[in-house]
Amino acid sequence: MAAHTTNYTSTFIEVAEDCPTDHAQEPPAGEAPTIAALHYWMIAERPAGRTSDDVIFATWALRHDTDPADVAARALFFAKGQPCLRSSPLGKRYGWGILSDADGRVTLVPRESEQYAALAADPTLGHTRAMRSKRA
Repeated sequence: MAAHTTNYTSTFIEVAEDCPTDHAQEPPAGEAPTIAALHYWMIAERPAGRTSDDVIFATWALRHDTDPADVAARALFFAKGQPCLRSSPLGKRYGWGILSDADGRVTLVPRESEQYAALAADPTLGHTRAMRSKRA
């Protein structure tokens, strides 16, 4: 059985059309970190250091008391399809674009930045949007 992946390569995930903020915001860090806070922390801590699969699995592992380095658990997790970073609250609610480089490693890009505008207009990248929070 082939493993599924959430990785994109050379792709820019733009913020959702219905994102409620015009500038990027750090998700609030509470006592129990939210998915948004975990995604933000993992990507911001190591820009271009982790793939989408790394972030998605580590988030699941931390929320399910599993070791993020557990190779067998990761294989089982990706044995079926998983939501990709298009469904992350970072692009849906908090105003972050997500750039996947040629190796699938991800970096956050604030929507109000010049870098975001340049990436959004870059014809050499694949383009997609974060998923909308509400139906059109």
